[in-house]
Amino acid sequence: MRKLLILLSIPVTLILIAFVFLKVTSSDDLADDQTMFIDTSLAQLPADQKAAKKELDKARKKLAQLKPRGKYIVIDTHANKIALRTEDSVYIEATCSTGSGSELTDSLTGRRWIFNTPLGVFKVKNKLTEPWWRKPDWAFIEENEAIPKNESDRLDPNVMGEYALGFGDGFFIHGTIYERLLGINVTHGCVRVGTDDLKKIYDQSPIGTPIYIF
Repeated sequence: MRKLLILLSIPVTLILIAFVFLKVTSSDDLADDQTMFIDTSLAQLPADQKAAKKELDKARKKLAQLKPRGKYIVIDTHANKIALRTEDSVYIEATCSTGSGSELTDSLTGRRWIFNTPLGVFKVKNKLTEPWWRKPDWAFIEENEAIPKNESDRLDPNVMGEYALGFGDGFFIHGTIYERLLGINVTHGCVRVGTDDLKKIYDQSPIGTPIYIF
């Protein structure tokens, strides 16, 4: 019995590590199933050996369903690295820049922003060429400028490079005019990539491509 419990504990530990790595967010249609699986994986296994094995098999199947089929994007926000890969092959690996973690507070309204790149499991939702940046309120507050009333005054055609891959809530993998800063946590949450590497990722990442950010 003791030997069986030891054997059972190893895969469960691996499952827990996998979910710490993925740190799943509530993105789209995957969220409910993944959250439910997290709750299940943290539950204590039944004392009965057959019941415990059944629960473990269910957990393994759930984990297998989360594995991407085909190419996916992985972003390491600590090392500032981005890769397009499959389970056993790396097609593109490049230096990027991710969120700075800095904070900004509007002294007039008390609004507060923390500039982190979101962690979790996402997917490419849209693809843009020659993207324009719509500057949010914080971009003007940060520069001590008045927030414009005219929508056209928010649009900037220069800072996002030639391509952008959106993954939700206004976050993009995009180009940059500040390539000298690649490899440093300097962004407001988006993921900046150099021109040549971004073009390769853009061309090989259709809409729906999974994105794992940790």
